[in-house]
Formats: sequence, structure tokens, C-alpha cells
Amino acid sequence: MTAPKNVLAVIPPHVGGRAAGAGMASLFPADAKVTVVESAGEDPAALRAARVVITALAPVTAEHLAAAPELELVQCASHGFDYVDTEAARAQGVSVCTIGSSGAEAQNVAEQTFALMLALAKQLVPAHQALAEGDWALPRLQRSLTELSGKTLGIVGLGQIGQQVARRAAAFDMTVLYTQRRRASEETEERYGGARYVPLEELLAAADYVTLHCPLTPETRHLLGTERLALLRPTAFVVNTARGALIDQEALADALEKGALAGAGLDVFDPEPPTPALRLLRAPHVVLSPHVGGVTRETLIRIALAAVQNVLDFLAGGAPRDVVNGAPARP
Repeated sequence: MTAPKNVLAVIPPHVGGRAAGAGMASLFPADAKVTVVESAGEDPAALRAARVVITALAPVTAEHLAAAPELELVQCASHGFDYVDTEAARAQGVSVCTIGSSGAEAQNVAEQTFALMLALAKQLVPAHQALAEGDWALPRLQRSLTELSGKTLGIVGLGQIGQQVARRAAAFDMTVLYTQRRRASEETEERYGGARYVPLEELLAAADYVTLHCPLTPETRHLLGTERLALLRPTAFVVNTARGALIDQEALADALEKGALAGAGLDVFDPEPPTPALRLLRAPHVVLSPHVGGVTRETLIRIALAAVQNVLDFLAGGAPRDVVNGAPARP
């Protein structure tokens, strides 16, 4: 007997909700039953029957997993997976997958990274605000205007996105340092601007710009806290387009308010959306954007296609790609 193809697509309102979910559902063949919800627990019957859950930044908790006895696969429609309880999934024999190898988000996140870096280097936000208020701010701003050319970029995580950032950095004549758990091949280093592997602490001490492109895990939470931020030079900038909790936000606000850093460009926060109490919203020398690094029209299409294709291959009997919790699919 053929196993049912029950799919629960969890698309929260802030990433498009039911309308976006309907578009994703249309990519499935007629023999798949796709239920679109805006939170994993919204339709208990559909969750109970689901063989696959696709989630677009919506939490999938241990409680949700326990309520889904037929579940075999949680497919994250993103490179990140921190919103899924991967340990509970592994204990239940459920694979958790991302779209990491597809590179669907890499182009736009890399562009957003450079948009933030350029905005910081050229002081675009204070320049715009000053002009809008009738203030010709050139004499005041010119002391802090810089170029990217000749600067050292430190990339934390040389994966799909980090590699796209490194490729663009080479075009800007930047020196590229990177760090991650294992050194990349010499061929990869050469391909991406002669990138040089160094330990994290050495990268922080040497970089003019530090950009984060690693997943959020228990080990990387608050990767940049008070002690590591103190290793950066006062002329350095921090850019984060990965996950907000990679940085201790209070420690970063402290450093910016004390003038210990030149600035920060942030596209991600912890939590999202940030609360009005977040000090970084009012900290000096920051450029902020509301997690737009993976949500252009082009990117969303690539993400949906990659996530759905992985699910279709799995439902057809193939092994899931980009498994992040080491849990084999049930036979």
C-alpha cells in the first residue's frame, strides 16, 4: 500500500502566511494532500496525519513533534534550522532538513551583507537623515567615510553564503579571512579571493569588517559576546545577516555606545521582530533592516522550489538532502 503524501506547510504571517503557502502548495502533484497553516499547532488533525512538515521560520517544538505520530521529515524552507527542536526530532526518528546545498538564499544574503557594509562605510543613513533635515553634513561626516577597497573582511562561516560574500569581497579588492570548524580546501580558498583560514580570535583582531554566516546552534549562540567583541579594533564594523542570537545584543549595544566599535549592520534580531526595548534600535552608528536578506521575489521562488523538490524526492523514496540532526527517515 502506498504511504499517504500528507504535507503540512507552516507559513507564518510575517513571511507571507496562507497566500504564500497556497503558492507553495500549487507546486505539489495532485496525489499530495497539502494543508497550509500559519502555526504548527493550528490544525491538530492535519498535524497528526502529516508525514512531512514544511516550515518557513515557524517554530516546530517537541510538543508539535509529539502530536505528529506519522511524521518522518521536517523540511525547513531556509538555510537556518534553529526554530526546530532538532534533538526532539532525532529522538522521534524524524529527519530535519534545510535547503543549504541549494544556495537559494546565497545571492541575496550576500548582496544584503554588502548593502550594509557599504551603508556603514559611506555613512548613508546619517547622510540621508541630515539632508532630509536641511543639514549639509559633508564637513561632519567626511572624517568617518571609508572605502572597502584594501580593507580586511573576516567571514565567520565559509559555506554557500559565506562563499558568495567572499567572491564579492574579491571584486572590491578586500583581503578575506575566514574561520569555521574545519578549514576549506586550498582550491576553495583560491576560488574565493585567496581566502585565508585563521582562528576566530585572530580574525576578530585583524578584521576591519566581521560578517557572520554560520548557523545558530547551542555552541554558536552569543558567539560574539563581551570578551570577543573586545578583540575588535575601535575602527571595525560588525555585520550580521545570519541569526540575531549569534551576537549578545546587549554586549554589542554596550560596545557601540562606548565607541569601542565603529558601527554595526544588522538584518537579524533576537527575537524577531525586535521589541521596542532593544537598545540596538537606538544605538549609535547602526544600520538596521528587518530580515530582508532572504526575501526578494527571486529568492522566495528559489527557496520554495528547493524545499518542495526535497520533499518530493523524499516522498518518492529518495534520501532527504541537507539533514542537520542525523536522524534517518523511518523505513
